Amino acid sequence: MNHDHKIKSGWSFTGNNGDFRLEQPDRSSFLYFPLVNEGGMMSSVSPKLHGQVTSGHNTFLTPPLSVEDLHNSRASRNFWVYIEGQGAWSATGDSARQNAAVYGEGADESLLEAGLLWHKVTRGNKELGVGAQITSFVPCGNDKVELMKVVLTNSGTKELTLTPTAAIPLYARSADDLRDHRHVTSLLNRTYTSAYGVEVQPALSFDERGHRVNHTSYGVFGAAEGGAQPVGFFPVQEEFIGEGGSLDWPEAVVRNLAPEIGEGGGIHKEGYEALGGLRFAEITLAPGQSHSYVVVLAIENDRIGVPALMAKYGSTAAFDALLEENKTFWAEKVNTVEFHTGDHAADEWMKWVTLQPVLRRLYGNSFLPYHDYGRGGRGWRDLWQDCLALLIMEPADVRSLLLNNYAGVRIDGSNATIIGQQPGEFIADRNNIPRVWMDHGAWPFLTTMLYLDQSGDLDFLLQEQTYFRDSFMSRCKERDTSWEPGAGSSLRTAAGEVYTGTILEHILLQNLVPFFNVGEHNNILLEGADWNDGLDMAAQRGESVTFTAFYASNLLDLSRLLITLKERTGGDTLELAEEMKLLLDSLGESIDYESIPAKHGLLDRYYAAAPNKVSGIRTQLKLEQVAADLARKAEWIFDHLRRNEWVTSGHGDGWFNGYYNNDGERVEGEFAEGTRMTLTGQVFPLLGHAAAPEQIASIVSAVERNLFDDKIGYRLNSNFGGIQQNLGRAFGFAFGHKENGAMFSHMTVMYGNALYKRGFVKEGRKVLDSLYSLSADFEVSRMYPGIPEYINEQGRGMYTYLTGSASWMLLTMVTEVFGVKGKLGDLLLQPKLVKEQFDAEGRASIKTIFAGRELKVVYTASGSAEYGEYQIHAVKLSGAEVTLQRVSEGAVISRSLLSALPEGQVHLLEVELA
Repeated sequence: MNHDHKIKSGWSFTGNNGDFRLEQPDRSSFLYFPLVNEGGMMSSVSPKLHGQVTSGHNTFLTPPLSVEDLHNSRASRNFWVYIEGQGAWSATGDSARQNAAVYGEGADESLLEAGLLWHKVTRGNKELGVGAQITSFVPCGNDKVELMKVVLTNSGTKELTLTPTAAIPLYARSADDLRDHRHVTSLLNRTYTSAYGVEVQPALSFDERGHRVNHTSYGVFGAAEGGAQPVGFFPVQEEFIGEGGSLDWPEAVVRNLAPEIGEGGGIHKEGYEALGGLRFAEITLAPGQSHSYVVVLAIENDRIGVPALMAKYGSTAAFDALLEENKTFWAEKVNTVEFHTGDHAADEWMKWVTLQPVLRRLYGNSFLPYHDYGRGGRGWRDLWQDCLALLIMEPADVRSLLLNNYAGVRIDGSNATIIGQQPGEFIADRNNIPRVWMDHGAWPFLTTMLYLDQSGDLDFLLQEQTYFRDSFMSRCKERDTSWEPGAGSSLRTAAGEVYTGTILEHILLQNLVPFFNVGEHNNILLEGADWNDGLDMAAQRGESVTFTAFYASNLLDLSRLLITLKERTGGDTLELAEEMKLLLDSLGESIDYESIPAKHGLLDRYYAAAPNKVSGIRTQLKLEQVAADLARKAEWIFDHLRRNEWVTSGHGDGWFNGYYNNDGERVEGEFAEGTRMTLTGQVFPLLGHAAAPEQIASIVSAVERNLFDDKIGYRLNSNFGGIQQNLGRAFGFAFGHKENGAMFSHMTVMYGNALYKRGFVKEGRKVLDSLYSLSADFEVSRMYPGIPEYINEQGRGMYTYLTGSASWMLLTMVTEVFGVKGKLGDLLLQPKLVKEQFDAEGRASIKTIFAGRELKVVYTASGSAEYGEYQIHAVKLSGAEVTLQRVSEGAVISRSLLSALPEGQVHLLEVELA
């Protein structure tokens, strides 16, 4: 992605591995950085070392926080020095004195350097002649550990005598206890000191439904250069800060008091808020001299084996070696996909985008400061969208993930909404809130189709999987009073046996049931909401036209897939649960799709035939007949949408209405009060087949006029001018924020993807480039490299790191911009690069995985580099000319050719464009 204007960026990239630097990072609010590993340690760190350290909702080492707490809370990973003759100074910049001086001449100078999951802040005070460098990371592996290395330096001209003290609050309990039982739960604390630090193991996990014995321990440990142990400890927070003191001006440091507990520890305290307070020996530094310390933050399932922990992590040599190992680990993960274009900064930025889907897999939607609503875990939609990126980055694991995910589908076409910790684990509703998001059934096929194109694994469709069952039935409109939790959450037959059906059966069910579940305008009912959770107040009469278009496209693509299945396998029948034949009405008694009562009647008959159980009998159907039924349904919807949901504008263009509200009123159009338009309403007709080719230019024109804003990009919707109690909570948000008219990255990227798909490359590039330019303009966005969930009215990037839009950006860059995509297992090259994306030598390249082989695809424009003026002229694989199968705007290379290549090396695919 190139951009055509210079970005004034506060941060700048250094090198080729995503590393960047930012001067005076603490002059920007809301900044935080993720530190995480595959073992479940989830941290965040701000420029002043605020942030949180946790392994889950119920196991926070430091106090849980929201983004506002990053600058308002006094609790941080503080590291103090008492300077003889000068007083207290915080190496993290977090003292009352330093905070008070932030806008004056005496402020510290600071520099942030960060890379693929390591974070370093260098801070200095010229007046005091002291400097500090603090490096933080979470080691890769399975230990729940975060490491800090603190290097203190005499940057002045006189000798300095320093007394260092680490001071990290040990919260040591569930986020639920932050307010309701904050003091009561501190009474459970059992605090221990040992030779290297302070450990807390609360006696109980506090839960009024039943208190349980707690085994989890939390600790802060440290060692000075050469392995020297702390000389004393402050394990109780109130005694460290003193009467009238605070964590940013603690009496024990300000008055340089002796530690409460001396060297070696061995003391047991009960019933107080704990502190990882570690006092190190006084040192004297000559000018230019430095001294280092390693601090270890650890969470363990039982008492911590401190000697073993410190032997592994508690030295500068171990810290430095583990840091290098960590850098290599994340670089290898991210560099599975690499881009080279004419813009080095944009290529480096994409490394952070590539990392984001992995962060989302590890953090879920929670445990970073902006994601303060999260209790952990992911939603149904996340399971499928995160797989889009994993198909590109970690394809080997995806087949089993997809297979497991299908176990969450109910026989009524809806799905479980509570997802367990283990792959394929779905949990019956535990809060009695029946809810169906109408879009949920549409996503699995989109992700599965990408998998089929990348792999050619059509056998996957015939794999068997169970169905999910709980007390909800008929899309949560009824309850199954006969169901008991003890019966388990697998669908059973009338004979009581667990029923399994093919993955294809699951997909058909998810897309057929919604077809009949329509409102009074014959579009699919909105139910609890669609992908936009904010449209949650139109469950009775609301309709989602936009996802009606998505389901229709799925039906058409499924129809074509069934014909391909017949051609590839030679089989001509399909086996389905006998009850599902009702949903394929044209195989029996065809109904009139214009008749809403007829659709409702058929759906009621289906619900009655499969009331949270099935007969277990299967029926054989002709593939061609099923395909024809699906195509008939799809074409009916396309015709219906084009006739009834096209909004004609007074400007001569038009767009699709996306919704009906709970009063049965059309949401979008040009009204006396102003224009109402949603971006979502345009994206899904464009992504699939609903928007006719002649409608695309009209939609683009209307989007540019009504939704594009130079300051924040493509808005999710225009200003509806009211709270819309008949549509959803989103309109209670201030306009220009979150789901009400912000630039919501997810839909913006999907809009760009749709434009590329439909051949509107110049327009698609503008969309993606606007997102890059806005995100990377630090002076406005105030965020580190990557994509935010949204950009607000001021242009600030919000909810950084954890967003499904990163998966879509990666997918779009690989499959649409660079045109490296699958076609039922074969490699289809279909580049849509524009002139600015080629470097000075006329080259643009991508490294990626296909057919289990690492490929470096290098496009060279030997003639015009402008999209539309070049075609694939010739292809060489490892220097040998490849015979191409030409297709529209591209060329196909057979999978067998790629599979024959040796594993474990990068293979060069040279593509000449002319």
